[in-house]
Amino acid sequence: MADDPELRDPELRDAALDALRTRFARALGAARAPAPGPDPLPYADDLLGRWQEPQRRYHTLTHLTAVLDRIDTLREYADDPDVVRLAGWFHDAVHLPDRSENEDRSARLAERALPEAGLPRAKTAEVARLVRLTVTHDPADDDRDGQVLCDADLAILAAPPSAYAAYTAEIREEYHFVPNDAFREGRADVLRHLLGLPRLFRTPYGASEWEATARYNMRAELDMLSI
Repeated sequence: MADDPELRDPELRDAALDALRTRFARALGAARAPAPGPDPLPYADDLLGRWQEPQRRYHTLTHLTAVLDRIDTLREYADDPDVVRLAGWFHDAVHLPDRSENEDRSARLAERALPEAGLPRAKTAEVARLVRLTVTHDPADDDRDGQVLCDADLAILAAPPSAYAAYTAEIREEYHFVPNDAFREGRADVLRHLLGLPRLFRTPYGASEWEATARYNMRAELDMLSI
């Protein structure tokens, strides 16, 4: 979001941030109902600050918004859509490109923050489990919530060519400190892992709308990395 030209206007940017705060408050409120809890906005603002950290190029508010939008698209396939939405908020809340275990650190952040925000322990544990699932993006066949989160996170792979090219460029910028040969090797390993999955997308919508295009995009990128 921070890199969207139309949102360089302070008024438009403030409106977009307010919309995200509202989305977080609704998800948290629904997930912890009927029990009351503290004001959700400080928790939303902490997360929004994290998603705007300067080291990010792809894992920004734009990515967060896209994931939340895709969760909304896929909500009928989830057992608990609001818990999945909260997992979407936390799944890259800790993102330091030069560090490992970002997903586990993001899950531990959820485990600290959400009980304080009034979420029951069982639902907090589910949010953390979902966040950790984004390490592999390989949910079980009966893991409906995991399937929705993973499909929402991977949907960028099915973007049109110009958007996919922008995504790969942003990923490279995030890992600017990695030498070219090492980056190409590591990126190729990621693509091979994903292409090796029997199915990239597990929801019916994802399978029908995103699978073929995503595989085409990744194969084309892998070919380019091999040149």
